[in-house]
Amino acid sequence: MREIIQTGSVAGPYSPAMVVSGTKFIFISGQIATDLDADIIIQTQQIMKKAEVLLENAGAYLSDVVKTTIYLSDINDFQAVNEEYAKSFPSNPPTRVTLQAAALPLNAGLMIEMIAIR
Repeated sequence: MREIIQTGSVAGPYSPAMVVSGTKFIFISGQIATDLDADIIIQTQQIMKKAEVLLENAGAYLSDVVKTTIYLSDINDFQAVNEEYAKSFPSNPPTRVTLQAAALPLNAGLMIEMIAIR
């Protein structure tokens, strides 16, 4: 059984987040910013807020995140994204992979996916 977590419309055939029944895992699909014309710091803030809402709707918090993957359209944005991202995980941050992608949906500057436990 799967529990789909929604917060609004999505840009494709996917679920924004899912809880797998019988487990404590919450999977957050790759999230992009709501304002794709914003600078990379604002985009990071918007993504982290979206993820926070999805997690809360699933009964969890950012502190429950155990793994993230960050996709950057430009690896030169790494430091700025890293500094803003760190604000969401002030202690015991999750494991993480960060990489540059050739292209992201809707020309986003970055995309972040997460796995959490509750």
